[in-house]
Amino acid sequence: MGPGLGPGPAMALTPRLELRQSQSLVMTPQLQQAIKLLQLSNLELAEYVERELEKNPMLERDEGDRRDQDDGPSDSGDPPEGDDGTEAEPENLKSIDLDVAQPAKIKDDARDVDYDNLYSDDGLADGGFVAPQFADVGLGGGGFDTLAPDLEETLSEKTSLRNHLNGQLTMELDDPVDRLIGLHLIDLLDEAGYISGELETVAEVLDCTVDRVEATLVKLQQFDPPGIFARSLAECLGLQLAEKNRLDPCMNAFLDNLELLGKRDIKGLTKACGADAEDVADMIAEIKALDPKPALAFDHSIVQPITPDVLMRPAPGGGWIIELNTDSLPKVLVNNQYYVHVSGQARSKKEKQYITEQFQSANWLVKSLHQRATTILKVASELVQQQNAFFAKGVQHLKPLVLRDIAEAIEMHESTVSRVTSNKYMATPRGIYELKYFFTPAISATGGGVLSAESVRHLIKALIDEEEPKKILSDDKIVNILKSEGIEIARRTVAKYRESMKIPSSVQRRRDKSVPS
Repeated sequence: MGPGLGPGPAMALTPRLELRQSQSLVMTPQLQQAIKLLQLSNLELAEYVERELEKNPMLERDEGDRRDQDDGPSDSGDPPEGDDGTEAEPENLKSIDLDVAQPAKIKDDARDVDYDNLYSDDGLADGGFVAPQFADVGLGGGGFDTLAPDLEETLSEKTSLRNHLNGQLTMELDDPVDRLIGLHLIDLLDEAGYISGELETVAEVLDCTVDRVEATLVKLQQFDPPGIFARSLAECLGLQLAEKNRLDPCMNAFLDNLELLGKRDIKGLTKACGADAEDVADMIAEIKALDPKPALAFDHSIVQPITPDVLMRPAPGGGWIIELNTDSLPKVLVNNQYYVHVSGQARSKKEKQYITEQFQSANWLVKSLHQRATTILKVASELVQQQNAFFAKGVQHLKPLVLRDIAEAIEMHESTVSRVTSNKYMATPRGIYELKYFFTPAISATGGGVLSAESVRHLIKALIDEEEPKKILSDDKIVNILKSEGIEIARRTVAKYRESMKIPSSVQRRRDKSVPS
């Protein structure tokens, strides 16, 4: 064995003890419950509360005004000790008034949680941490500890037309004005997929021009399924033919004279289209292959009307009145009398432990519902304040807004604002909107200002329209030009805006403009 090839020192494999210090955040079941309730819609919340009412004997439905009654436990029984040995506070048993804008001061049990500031910027609910066992909880069914989907949730079902179009609306339209107009146009669709209302009505509600509504309608008519958002049978068939690149002048003439096809007047069609009988027969075959009612392929079960979580109305002296829709809030309270009754008759340790656990669970649920309601109201009020110009002057005045703006104003975490604005709706004088629709993209400008995404999109289009055939602008060049004008934007954003306007790449534009006309 040569030098340097001999065996090295043996590595000792022996057990040893090490001390390590680390920080971690443990989310209690009560804290997880509060976070989950915050992101549930009003229908999902009602289902969740119904399940809790069924399994927790300490909860009861509030079927009347019991706020003036004395709900505290009598002297006949002592409150049970909590898990940490402290006594539960009688004040926790009082019914929570969900009508008030500010949360009542509620004492907590001895857990180390600042419940009144649960959703604040430094509250334990946020801070960038999501419990792994909670991150993927399905909102549609199962109890709080049910992480796997119910059997019913795994069954296939037809996609509703509204969900299908809303998904495309989010993906295809970047401009917040177009999105809000699109929401109203979706509401005008009938079961066949046709526009059943007047565009002037949408323009009046949103305080914008009819031309802007019509321009948005043209964009929506490119959505799937082909032929959707048509205002007549001829337009529906024309949209489908255009998607197949078969809408030539002869076919346009055919569509303008569809009533002749209904009368089986083939001679009249041949004369109107300026074609022979064979061509007309081919066009008839093409028309028969189209779908005159493109929306019938989607689920048309009766759509439940949206129940808003927040109500907004003009104040007599100016401004707005923002209030919770108490009809959508579950009304539950802790059954104090039953608690006192059963706690006094408990004999075994197991029975006492069960009563204590159910009492604490009911108490936490009532407080969680109250905190959820006041948090929604707080976020909605700030949203109205930030988007006041939209409500007062119209959709053209929609302000660029991000989650951080609201979170900083109300001193809550961005993830809390995100949970509040999902699946929550507000009834406004301009229609019912999901709270998240009031967040609009913005482009930073030099000097601390912001520009709407639509204005930047128009700048990009203007630059490309004015480019010379021998000096085609690449996306990188456009970024540099905008940067020189004080607009900070990424190359991928320029490419996304260009593609949304159906503008080809610089390579394709160079080829197109190099071809002599």
